[in-house]
Amino acid sequence: MTLPDDVPDDAGDLVAEYVTGLQHTRVHRSVRDGFLWWHRPGALHPGPLAAPAAAAVPDLSGVPGAALLATPVPAGGGLLHRAPGAVSVVTWLADPRPGARRLAAHALAAAGRALRVLHGTPVPPGLPAGPPAALRRMRAWADGRDGLLPGAARLREAALAAWGTERLDRVRTWWEEATAPAAPALIHGGASLGALVPPLHRGRTALLTGEDLAAGSPALDLGWLLGDLAELAWSQGRNGGPVPSEGPDLRHVLLAGYGYGPGARPEDLGRAAVLRVVTHMQDFAAYCDWTEELHDYIAFTAELIDEEGRRAVPGPGPGPGGTPTP
Repeated sequence: MTLPDDVPDDAGDLVAEYVTGLQHTRVHRSVRDGFLWWHRPGALHPGPLAAPAAAAVPDLSGVPGAALLATPVPAGGGLLHRAPGAVSVVTWLADPRPGARRLAAHALAAAGRALRVLHGTPVPPGLPAGPPAALRRMRAWADGRDGLLPGAARLREAALAAWGTERLDRVRTWWEEATAPAAPALIHGGASLGALVPPLHRGRTALLTGEDLAAGSPALDLGWLLGDLAELAWSQGRNGGPVPSEGPDLRHVLLAGYGYGPGARPEDLGRAAVLRVVTHMQDFAAYCDWTEELHDYIAFTAELIDEEGRRAVPGPGPGPGGTPTP
């Protein structure tokens, strides 16, 4: 595939490519420095990619230890980010070498510091109304609206049979609380492990930012990362993969980096983590091929709902205040 003319001319060799019905990502080595992450809509994406409020994102180059919030520029019918690495924390956490986990821990601490600053940034007046797109998709799925993609409709039928209406109603309630809090903050809206890119050799961790900016509960951003960690631990355990017994608790690392401040109440974080895992499950069913593994995900998410996501949130540990407090 040839790069479009408006992609920067320092785009070198292709080093990674990921394609789903929602998004097509290509990672190119920059001939000058770092890597270029180019996202464009997948075949089933409902519209163009844009980052209309990216100018409101603070520059964290002067904040020691914080990840850089890497905002994109339009390019090739999509969005282009610059990052210091070719792979995200998701890939590093699949690497059994101890150094890989330490690198992931460093990146999560940096993400926590960056999110704390972002959440203290005034909500810009031109911010698009409503929650991030992923949460809008999840709510449409939970409500069973017309127009669901076939995989999502099949998943909803199976989930409703296993969960019952009470669990689905609890998820809707948590969605309302997180997306319309009494005091909304500027949130990343898609702070996943897949958007967190550590440096390959040198430089600072980047958190790809911009497209999903919204006003909502800060717990959504933290819960998004905690939900990813909980899902990854469950998936590695059930598939016989490495479940680290040594090294830092990555949940503690993230929250200690954030500072255990506003937006970090344990119950809010746990519920936000549930929203993340349910959203990921829905998006997989909608935009990737159906797999029978989704029935295992339905059972896993039922457990998460029943426990209000408590396994995703650490107990008392190092850092100011121990357990996160209001």
